[in-house]
Amino acid sequence: MSTTKLELPDELEEERIIRWRLSELTRAGYDWPASMSIAARPDIDLHAAVALLRRGCPTQTALRILL
Repeated sequence: MSTTKLELPDELEEERIIRWRLSELTRAGYDWPASMSIAARPDIDLHAAVALLRRGCPTQTALRILL
């Protein structure tokens, strides 16, 4: 039996990545608007954004640093 790998068009893959980033950011403590602002920017390091809040950085300060 052969397996077929489904390849998603680039825009669907991009949407999936943004949804995943959004989920991670909201789970870390960012509110919805802040999460959307960061998630839509692939140039912003997700792990750095999450780490800022985990280290006690206020959300607004984290946004000023990241954006």
